[in-house]
Amino acid sequence: QVQLVESGGGLVQAGGSLRLSCAASGRTFSTYAMGWFRQAPGKEREFVAAVRWSTGNTYYADSVKGRFTISRDNAKNMVYLQMNSLKPEDTAVYYCAAGVPTDYRLSYLSRAKYDYWGQGTQVTVSA
Repeated sequence: QVQLVESGGGLVQAGGSLRLSCAASGRTFSTYAMGWFRQAPGKEREFVAAVRWSTGNTYYADSVKGRFTISRDNAKNMVYLQMNSLKPEDTAVYYCAAGVPTDYRLSYLSRAKYDYWGQGTQVTVSA
């Protein structure tokens, strides 16, 4: 079956950087979009960023735009989230997801558009 595995989480100081990775296996994902979501304690899981495999088009939540960069390696079925200028508010469990949202920002934001999810990786940013 399809498997998504995140890695790269950890503890960093405010202002620091961290790079998350998501490895996809089980089938080809060239027709999919890949997304990153996060969930902080007591909060709903929220959209962070997404990228389409075929076009490389990217989409970002306003809260991370300018600080985070999503990218993908089609040959390796890998997606990355480079996080710079981290803030304590970025502390959350980060989840990788794959699905077929339409090329419309509101669609990328929807958890229901993603069929596969990873187990999550913890990111903690200290003040």
